[in-house]
Amino acid sequence: MQRRTLGSTGPAVSALGLGAMSMSGAYGAADRTESIATVHAALEAGVTLIDTGDFYAMGHNELLLAEALRGRDRDNYQLSVKFGMLRGPGPDFGGYDGRPEAVKNFLAYSLTRLGTDHIDIYRPARLDPAVPIEETVGAIKEMVDAGYVRHIGLSEVDAATVRRAHAVHPIADLQIEYSLISRAVEADVLPTLRELGIGLTAYGVLSRGLISGHWTAERSADPDDSRSRSPRFSGENVEHNLTLVEALRRVAEAKGCTVAQLAIAWVAAQGADIVPLVGARTRERLAEALPAMELGLTADDFAEIDKAVPPGAARGDRYPSAFMSGLGVGN
Repeated sequence: MQRRTLGSTGPAVSALGLGAMSMSGAYGAADRTESIATVHAALEAGVTLIDTGDFYAMGHNELLLAEALRGRDRDNYQLSVKFGMLRGPGPDFGGYDGRPEAVKNFLAYSLTRLGTDHIDIYRPARLDPAVPIEETVGAIKEMVDAGYVRHIGLSEVDAATVRRAHAVHPIADLQIEYSLISRAVEADVLPTLRELGIGLTAYGVLSRGLISGHWTAERSADPDDSRSRSPRFSGENVEHNLTLVEALRRVAEAKGCTVAQLAIAWVAAQGADIVPLVGARTRERLAEALPAMELGLTADDFAEIDKAVPPGAARGDRYPSAFMSGLGVGN
């Protein structure tokens, strides 16, 4: 497994990271035994960066990872944890909390659930509009100074917020959705990250499975699958979006790889400062993703990919409308 460094101040991590959210019911029921086996397979393949959030199934995901990582050398993997998104006992979200006292409270719970004495990269999941980012980052800085956090990250914020946060404490990376059909980060955010020496961890590289090559127009998401509420998976939008996937499939077949491998490789090839996260919840999907990091793309490949999936070609927002307002960039 290749390694990449997250920005000028961040840790050296595997060039491909594992996103664990789908192991806790975000896309419907997941098998606990298979999830743990997938984490083990990722570690054995050289994946060191594991991403979670304290609100993924209200702590379930952190507890799952604690079980999967028990007995493993803590120096051989990095935990990236998002916090601050408020949940109720049902499916609804209740906003964000970035107050300094909340930061420390969230961290204390995560350390306990994960069974660790430190978090490698700690980041607010979204910007709390009621709390200046300087206050939130300042509180995490105190936890860095105390040894509970190694690096500070951000998630889904705009370029101006990145600058303000970075002025308080060096930011290791920004986690944000980036894929062939979600390229808004390229306009202002990515150039700002590169100017400041900040890395990017890209989630949603397969757009929640939409551009994996495995989704079909006949398939419908279960009510407990968050994709059932996603505009890109609905009605005519999904039919249009899958025509882009079929065009991409022709490029992949000519390249001798799968659609998913091509989509992951494209993100990884956008710069050595970018680490794609794959949300594999089975060993089968992980095994498909891993070879993508060895897939060399040529100028002709990039031209064919852009022809198959032009920027802005997808239909539908990447989140339901209620969530779009909380994002620093659009689609």
